[in-house]
Parts: sequence; structure tokens; C-alpha cells
Amino acid sequence: MLEELQRRNYSAITTRNYLRVVTEFAKYFGKSPDKLGPNQLRTYQAYLL
Repeated sequence: MLEELQRRNYSAITTRNYLRVVTEFAKYFGKSPDKLGPNQLRTYQAYLL
């Protein structure tokens, strides 16, 4: 993910924030983000609200 964000020329702050949010999402479920799907995303969004 880091390489893709850098390739798209995202700013350092944006890159850091994207990585932080994805890390928090993955930690919530105790799984790698590539193992999570739309259902987990909806669950996590509900949790944040």
C-alpha cells in the first residue's frame, strides 16, 4: 500500500494518515487488511459512529 500511495504522489501526511487508518481497521478485527472485505468495513464504520 505504501508503494502505491507513493507512486500516486500522495503527500507524506496523507500517506501517513491512510496507513494509520488501515492499521487501526486491521487491528479492530485482528486480521490483515487483505483478508477483510465489505462486510467488515460496514461493521467498522458502524463501530466508529
